[in-house]
Amino acid sequence: MKIKILCVGKIKEKYFTDAIEEYTKRLGRFCKTEIVEVAECTAYKTDLSASEIDKIKKSEGKDLLARIEGFGICLDIGGKQLASEELASKIDEIKNTNSVITFVIGGSFGMDDSVKNACKLKISFGKCTYPHQLMRVILCEQVYRAFMINSGSAYHK
Repeated sequence: MKIKILCVGKIKEKYFTDAIEEYTKRLGRFCKTEIVEVAECTAYKTDLSASEIDKIKKSEGKDLLARIEGFGICLDIGGKQLASEELASKIDEIKNTNSVITFVIGGSFGMDDSVKNACKLKISFGKCTYPHQLMRVILCEQVYRAFMINSGSAYHK
């Protein structure tokens, strides 16, 4: 089984990189983990129009769409909120019919609807907005937690 995390932009902060590396190392006993970064469309002005933001999301979305494999799950604030046990159950269910699960995290302007529509499941980690770099850490921890739950480990209390 392979877990693919598809995201926009690069991580610059070492503390985020360290945390992601730790969780992907831990995940190694359960699955292969691949993190794929697509280029972030940088905007040098802060007062972008709605059409300029749409262009950015479409450009990033095109790159994301080309890299989704297997069962696509996008992280979307409007998606279904799952408890850790529910996510574990969903991953266990999906891995019976798919060898790859691709989690998709959009960029700082959000995710184009074409990407959301291409994914078979939309999940939310709550109504709060998180920086997309931090969301990678949270996602890695929750995927690791899901595998630990499914293995019967005491990690999940």
